[in-house]
Amino acid sequence: MKRFMTAAALMGALVLAPTAAQAQGKDIVETAVAAGTFNTLAAALTAAGLVETLKGTGPFTVFAPTDAAFAKIPAADLKALLADKAKLTAVLTYHVVPGTVLAAQVVGLSEAATVQGGKVAIKVMGGKVMLNGGTTVTATDIKASNGVIHVIDTVLMPPASMPGMKH
Repeated sequence: MKRFMTAAALMGALVLAPTAAQAQGKDIVETAVAAGTFNTLAAALTAAGLVETLKGTGPFTVFAPTDAAFAKIPAADLKALLADKAKLTAVLTYHVVPGTVLAAQVVGLSEAATVQGGKVAIKVMGGKVMLNGGTTVTATDIKASNGVIHVIDTVLMPPASMPGMKH
């Protein structure tokens, strides 16, 4: 019983965290930085010059890859991506959907148009939301003052035919 109560308390804290962030007026960037698991994303946003954009009025929906998601990219490839501002901008803006799209809406979509110009395929499989067939949404509806964050386990890559994605 004690173990259940501890788990319930932790879940309650996780559910309350987004509300607290929104109440404090934290934008998407501030909310992600405060979480402590999006350091690579924050560095990439800085390198691409997108921090101010995502601190803007929005609203935005961000499919945010964690540090562990970025760690799946080979170090040399990640370093090259961070050094190529055009490609980095294309990759990062492919993670952003205009407007606020909450989880209840995401599960009813088959795709979403991104700020980058491409579309992200959405499918619910085994009770999980999958993006582009191989990326799992691991946490949803983290509210910020200018939108919402959904956490993902893999960095999304726009199709090679999209602008800024030439190999």
